[in-house]
This record gives sequence, structure tokens and C-alpha cells, in this order.
Amino acid sequence: MAKRVRGSSTRPGQRARRQRATTQRERIDSPPTKPSTTLTPAEEARAAELEAQIVASEREAEVAAGRAREGSRRPAEPETRVKPGSIAIRAQEEYAYVSRDVRRLVIIGGSLIALLIGLWVVIQATGATPF
Repeated sequence: MAKRVRGSSTRPGQRARRQRATTQRERIDSPPTKPSTTLTPAEEARAAELEAQIVASEREAEVAAGRAREGSRRPAEPETRVKPGSIAIRAQEEYAYVSRDVRRLVIIGGSLIALLIGLWVVIQATGATPF
């Protein structure tokens, strides 16, 4: 007895069966058509127009990203020249986060040490014992 299947008749990873659109007689009567390998002038013009739009939008994005980076950057940082879209830009942004976090950690750690020293001075000056 064959196994019954719910839903589709294909298993995962398999293609569905093709539906026959043409009969054998139709295939014999009509000659096969070859896809053209060249572009028409209209298609070439459209491709050039699309490419120009893409290049223009990429330039605008680079300029906007440069303005945003310059606006958030402190003027004391040295200017480094890197190729746009390279890994160096992403690393530079990541290192900005890291340096900001390290600075915060140093401030918190320093304030805790200062607090402990201040408490020690108060305890020594008053002669109080903790226990």
C-alpha cells in the first residue's frame, strides 16, 4: 500500500513536477527560438540610465555619511584617508565605541577608588571602627 501524502506531492528539497504546456505536435510545428545575446539600443540606454542613477545615489550616500561622521567627530582627531566602504571605516567606527566605553569604565573605576579613599580618610580622622 502506498504512503498517503497530505498537501503537496513533493518532498522538501525536490522540485515540483512540470506541467506539460505544449504537446509533441506543437513542438514539431514551431521552430525553436534562440535567446538573443545582444542588447538593443533601447536596452543599452536604459541600463546606462540605471547605472548613472545608482552611481549618483552611492555618491550622495557617501557624502551624507561623511557629513554625519564629521558632525559627530571631535575636531582634535587626526584626519585619516581610507577607501570608502572599506573595512577600515567600519573598524574606525567600532573603535570609537570601544574608546568611549573604556573612558566610561575609567571614570567609574576612578570615582569608586576616590570614594574608598575618602571613606578611609573619614574613618581615620574620626577614629571610628567598622566593627
